Amino acid sequence: MYATQALTHLVPLAEELDKNKVTPGVLGFIVFAALAVGVWLLMKSMNRHMGRVDFEEAPETPEASGDAEGVGAGAGAGASGSAGSAKRM
Repeated sequence: MYATQALTHLVPLAEELDKNKVTPGVLGFIVFAALAVGVWLLMKSMNRHMGRVDFEEAPETPEASGDAEGVGAGAGAGASGSAGSAKRM
């Protein structure tokens, strides 16, 4: 079947459509497909870069005395302060 024959079959269908109806059309599909391909490539690149990261967690150091807990109320009280209080309970 030739393309011109296919188009002649679609012409009566196009006349039945509402002329005031707005559809995204081919341009909308192309933009959506380009965005989808871009997101897929970004995720593929991110996975590749995350695979290259060599991360080793620092070992926890035991707290020497109870005085160190009172000082650590600011930035240093994150993981070690809560872990110390969990050990006492």
